[in-house]
Amino acid sequence: MALDTYASSNPNEVHEDVLLKARDACYKARDAFYACLEKESGKKPTEIATVGLLYPKECSSSRTQFVNNCRSSWVKHFDREYCRNKRVQRLLDGGDERKGPMSLPQPYTFKPSPST
Repeated sequence: MALDTYASSNPNEVHEDVLLKARDACYKARDAFYACLEKESGKKPTEIATVGLLYPKECSSSRTQFVNNCRSSWVKHFDREYCRNKRVQRLLDGGDERKGPMSLPQPYTFKPSPST
């Protein structure tokens, strides 16, 4: 990873071009992995990523690139962000009965119990 090379050779010097290249490599790997997830969305997810994200085996190589090119805290952040966006999209698009305002039970729903 470019970041490791940078850190070990020049611990007191900041090379913004190297950091920029490492960040760009991370973003490209991230985009490739999530594009694979979208492309293979019809397949059964069998692999487990961070924060409970599941993905199909076909995306394993792009996942490996993503994990190798990004800091682990970034990987977790991007996975959380992806899951959150998918959940919101599913609630907005799907026929999920939980979307919209919550309906509260009406008074006529509860019948008084017969007193003896």
